[in-house]
Amino acid sequence: MQRCGVKEVSTAFMSNESISLLLVLRDTQDSEVLRLIQLAKENNIPIKEGSERDLWRMARDNKGEIKPQILALVGRNPYAEIDEIFSNGGLIWLLAGAKYPVNIGFTIRTAEVSGANAVFIDSELNNTERKGAVRASMKAHRFIPIHWVNGETIVDKAKSKGFKIISIEDIGTKTPWDENLTGNIMLIIGGERAGISDAILQKSDSILKIPMTGFVPSFNLQAPMAIVAAEAQRQRSK
Repeated sequence: MQRCGVKEVSTAFMSNESISLLLVLRDTQDSEVLRLIQLAKENNIPIKEGSERDLWRMARDNKGEIKPQILALVGRNPYAEIDEIFSNGGLIWLLAGAKYPVNIGFTIRTAEVSGANAVFIDSELNNTERKGAVRASMKAHRFIPIHWVNGETIVDKAKSKGFKIISIEDIGTKTPWDENLTGNIMLIIGGERAGISDAILQKSDSILKIPMTGFVPSFNLQAPMAIVAAEAQRQRSK
């Protein structure tokens, strides 16, 4: 998904990779970076600017002494509309009923970093709360399409497009490690209190349960999402 540094980004252009976004160092004077910026403009590729810290924090390879001045997003269109998302296939997350902006921001970041294609959110937040959720994503919202939707409607659309619907809920009978998480799938995580609605559960092809052995029989929604996202990434990277 990421091309890191001048060499990789230049190779991506020469190889005609599907570059959907550049993140570049603000006020850079590097001649090669400026050349790549011009190439992006000629190809109508959106360009975002960031601080040295922004690029260092987001870079895949940020352990060396040389800090990258340019990153490229490939293989995912962060501006994709709903029909394009379903047409592209892959893994999509639906957050159904979460109420806390910080939790929603975490799900956006987890979905992006684990390679999902999009995040759908069904939540009754006002504009201020939605902005808080975006802030909590640590800028991950710039690199993955996010749509606020009606949960039942988007599940129906996913099913009509051939996606397997997999919910994560305490009533599940399978663990993530027993389920096939490859192919075109929609993964659903519920709200902090009510969980996933019965209407959506009834539309699900599979329901997963995260094992718990502690005294308090409940995970915060961030934990099961991270567990399933990591397992899906492991399976899909084979």
